[in-house]
Amino acid sequence: MEETLWNGIRMAQPDGGFRLGTDSVLLAQFLTVPRGAKIADLGSGCGTLGLLLCASCADCAVTGVELDEAAHRLALENIEINGLQGRLSSVFGDVRAIRELLPVGGFSCVISNPPYFPVGSGKASKGSGAARSEETLTLRELCEAAAYLLPSGGRFALVHRPERLCDVFCAMREHGVEPKRVQFVRHTAVSPVCLVLIEGRRGGRPGLTYLPDFCEFTPDGAETEAYRAAYHRGEQP
Repeated sequence: MEETLWNGIRMAQPDGGFRLGTDSVLLAQFLTVPRGAKIADLGSGCGTLGLLLCASCADCAVTGVELDEAAHRLALENIEINGLQGRLSSVFGDVRAIRELLPVGGFSCVISNPPYFPVGSGKASKGSGAARSEETLTLRELCEAAAYLLPSGGRFALVHRPERLCDVFCAMREHGVEPKRVQFVRHTAVSPVCLVLIEGRRGGRPGLTYLPDFCEFTPDGAETEAYRAAYHRGEQP
């Protein structure tokens, strides 16, 4: 199945597999991307975040790392159909072995839409496997890999579940990445928080900024302006 994003970017997705979701769209928008950024996407799947970033940032370059061979092959297909060979790449490998795959301090930013649930928590949906359960990558292992890839001042952004926010903060600090920006995502202004966007800086000083909540829908169910902007609604694909 293929989906058209924006600015001419197309994305092939696995039939019946992990699909483009609001978490990836909002995370790509949330990351602070400096000019000419080199970005590593850990657990990159079919290249979703890389495609979103390339669609929005004209001069960034993204390197994905993906353990699932079928998803990696689909990422290579997405690179080919969009002509992004000079800006987007996919490395087939295990994030836990990041030292064997990518250079230390080689990226200005790291981004990840990681598995949300610890193994055995019972919260991962049936059939979601490694996409939602930490069976192949724990939160601490993810933060360790991100810290390895970032120089001092480099940025690490991820999306996670609100009930794991304390775990995220602890894992980031444990590996020298200081949480700096947080944004809560809600379906409506009165709904519980459903997602949390977090950005930290390698070697940053303590000091946390909470951005205004991101609300997807109005009380009557219409898309908010912020939601429409995130999906580039009304723009030419």
